[in-house]
Amino acid sequence: MIHGNWLSAFEVFARELNFTHAAARLHLTQPALHAQVARLGERVGAPLYRRDGRSLRLTPAGVRMLAFAREAREREAALVADLRGDATPQPVTLAAGEGALLYLLGDALRAFAAHGPAPLRVLTRDRSGTLAALREGGAHLGVTALDAVPDGFTADRLVDAPQLLIVPARHRLARTARVTLAELAGERLILPPGDAPHRLALARALASARPAALADAAPVEPAVEAGGWPLMLHLVRLGLGLAVVNGICPAPRGTVARPLAELPRVRYVLLRRAGAHLPAGAENLAASIRSIRSIRSIRSSLRPRRPAP
Repeated sequence: MIHGNWLSAFEVFARELNFTHAAARLHLTQPALHAQVARLGERVGAPLYRRDGRSLRLTPAGVRMLAFAREAREREAALVADLRGDATPQPVTLAAGEGALLYLLGDALRAFAAHGPAPLRVLTRDRSGTLAALREGGAHLGVTALDAVPDGFTADRLVDAPQLLIVPARHRLARTARVTLAELAGERLILPPGDAPHRLALARALASARPAALADAAPVEPAVEAGGWPLMLHLVRLGLGLAVVNGICPAPRGTVARPLAELPRVRYVLLRRAGAHLPAGAENLAASIRSIRSIRSIRSSLRPRRPAP
């Protein structure tokens, strides 16, 4: 049997990944906390953390144990509330990217807030952050763009969004119905920073579209680096460059969107950790999110709503 105090202590340690800080939060001595985490690891027969230089990292077993500890705490709280006759519902936590929250999930979140039985917590996370939050039990549901669903998750397909080029309305490419990747050669591009998946995929596609005479040209360099669809769209509107975004994003005023048929569609999915126990409200939120089925319905939800007469 796993001691409840061990789980509580491990959950705090796993959030801090620092024995000194976690022990202070738990009002324990550091040796006492270290002993509890060690006993938990001995009980399950697997190391729960490892040293990475001066830092600590959870092992895969530690990630699973963290999710188990959080779920156990939630289920205990739900049981106690039910026995006491407390009708206060448990919060539901959703992890998703800023773009998905702004441009994809609006109607679903509005419907859940109006009719849902539980409070909503939103974590703004990129793709890797969304997967991590689900694996660790920090979120009940996640929405992100994925080519393939990783092991340990179940997924519902939401929409397959085209990739669009957003250009200022007076730009030469705004007069072209369909833009090719080759036409982007020499243009000022607004790209995500670093090794963001979108930037890497776009760089590969642009490299493959180069004429043979330019095969040895330098890799694509951004005119501006910016993180997140909203900021990238704003910078296009300011005239700082062109941006390739997922088709859930609306073109800001003063810009136009042009399809890039050479780029693959981007699939957005609703994720949950396989086998996870979800609070009742999470099923209601999942049902609202699954109602998203087309880019056309998303576009209609982005139009300004007229006030009721």
